[in-house]
Amino acid sequence: MSIVDTHAHLYLDAFEDDLDEVVARAGAVGVEKVLLPNIDETTIQPLRSSVDRYPSFFLPMMGLHPTNVGEEWEEQLEIIRKELERPGYVAIGEIGIDLYWDKSTKQRQVAAFERQLEWSIEKGLPVAIHSREAIPEVIQSIRNVGERELFGVFHSFGGTVAELEAILELGNFLIGINGVVTFKKSGLPETLKGCGVEKIILETDSPYLAPTPYRGKRNEPSYLTEVIRQLAAIYGKEAEEIASITRENAFKLFGLNSLK
Repeated sequence: MSIVDTHAHLYLDAFEDDLDEVVARAGAVGVEKVLLPNIDETTIQPLRSSVDRYPSFFLPMMGLHPTNVGEEWEEQLEIIRKELERPGYVAIGEIGIDLYWDKSTKQRQVAAFERQLEWSIEKGLPVAIHSREAIPEVIQSIRNVGERELFGVFHSFGGTVAELEAILELGNFLIGINGVVTFKKSGLPETLKGCGVEKIILETDSPYLAPTPYRGKRNEPSYLTEVIRQLAAIYGKEAEEIASITRENAFKLFGLNSLK
């Protein structure tokens, strides 16, 4: 199988001691690319160092994560924007709105998100969107900035059928599926019956959200085989076909064919 992990934070301290082994295990099961979304100004250097270490395997994104949008968010974005001028970034992310942890920061989260959506249009890059407890708000921001020009992925989708339909109605967005689809009580397998596999890309969100049977442990790209197995069962397809379709979806969304 050829697999693309479209969202993993392998530059974090959780992988400091065994990144080589993690990469080797990923390659052994067919993972050929891993996309690394940024978090904030403090993670730029670790992210860049990881990409420099594995330049043909890791591909970087650049953005400011919604839970890290501080009171001085405009200064944060100046740093992010300057970094985004460097060549090689395949997307703007991880960006978005998160109303699960702290609703009091909503106003500045929305402002920072919409500013970064504008960068997406300027640069013609996709966006990797974090939308925990905030899918309606994220969709509204997309419409505010320009839904026809914007495209990307709703990372770590775990919403309702109605929210899935609203995302698909935008037309230019895919959904990122990770280990949550393997959780017994997630409800995601049933929700996905309203979404064709041509609208899905794979991700781990490593080190978070490890799939069953690794739930509770540190996640890593090699565990995507469990996500693929679950999707194969949902769609009645072979695992190799799920891997192939989602790989093609990822290559198209992030323009990876030009990077071969």
